[in-house]
Amino acid sequence: MSKDPARLASALPFWLSLVFVPLIAAGANWGGWWLALAPLYGLGMITLLDYIAGLNLENPDTETPLTELFWYRLITLIWLPVQLVLIFGTLWWVNTSGHLAVHELVFLFYGIGVASGAVGIVYAHELLHQKNPIERWLGDLLLASVLYSHFRSEHLQVHHRYVGTPRDPVTARYNEGFWRFFLRVLVSCPGSAWRAEGAMLKRKGLSSWHLSNPFWLYAALQAGFLALAFWIGGWAGLALFVWQAFVAVLHLEITNYIEHYGLTRKHLGEGRYEHVLPRHSWNAAHRASNWLLINLQRHSDHHYKPDRRFPLLQTYSREEAPQLPLGYPAMVLLAVVPPLWRRVMNPRVRAWRRQFYPEVSDWAPYKAGATPIPRGAS
Repeated sequence: MSKDPARLASALPFWLSLVFVPLIAAGANWGGWWLALAPLYGLGMITLLDYIAGLNLENPDTETPLTELFWYRLITLIWLPVQLVLIFGTLWWVNTSGHLAVHELVFLFYGIGVASGAVGIVYAHELLHQKNPIERWLGDLLLASVLYSHFRSEHLQVHHRYVGTPRDPVTARYNEGFWRFFLRVLVSCPGSAWRAEGAMLKRKGLSSWHLSNPFWLYAALQAGFLALAFWIGGWAGLALFVWQAFVAVLHLEITNYIEHYGLTRKHLGEGRYEHVLPRHSWNAAHRASNWLLINLQRHSDHHYKPDRRFPLLQTYSREEAPQLPLGYPAMVLLAVVPPLWRRVMNPRVRAWRRQFYPEVSDWAPYKAGATPIPRGAS
């Protein structure tokens, strides 16, 4: 463990997620307008801080040893108990006290869902990319607490392999509105993840129903959390738990939508595509939202080097990767209003095409998930 005070000081901004704890506690205790604090922090305050703090265009040394990343990694390691207290501790408190009206409970667990989605799933994503079994277990538990365990299989085995191609369900198509995208991925991703796991088992000579299929683990963990919610709060508690999980998944999929909207890899023929490059993800260098989201917005580098830990992710220039005009929290607000999103993002997608693929003349087929047609091809 690094004891360098400078290392600790540089890591502390990535602990902004803990601000959700007192904000949610205030809402749980006092209700009313206090319930707005957590959502406003995650979307509004972080966007304001982005405006004040500006961009961070500096790149860390990718050869930094793991021992010097302790204070960065620690926030991802402690978040699981924090999130479980936020969900189940709050559920116990409101069930015991009975002081909040139904509409206040709905708003309260919406705020918890913002935290478990914008923070919890982001941290799970970081943990699941690591080889350390403890980190992977923490990631699995975080995903189970929002009833989205299949994300592990879909993300690692499908998304990273097929991003920017028609075979990736969570690469948003050009001109596809978020709400249509959201319904599509809710329907298609569980089956996509199941088929990916089944294909791996088949290569080992095993059935998709073999006990080594992680879907059995996913089901057990999720059932355990559902049972715990019911034990604490009955049917009302179960409903509130499912509601926060839905809100968390909603925020995850808005993020997925933003990360690759309209970006495609070039088809090389015979079902082959070019290697994933920084140009195939939207990049954002906004400082404060990268603090909250542990550099998730340096998404171009994450796909280029998936095993790189978040403190070491690189940012890219406009010549190397497309740039978002705002950080993810602000882009979330644009994404839920499709006409506004298209007005802001469609011209940027067209500019990206002209910059990186001037030889492609007809992009229309990709709107339906087809492959772009190179100029001169029959």
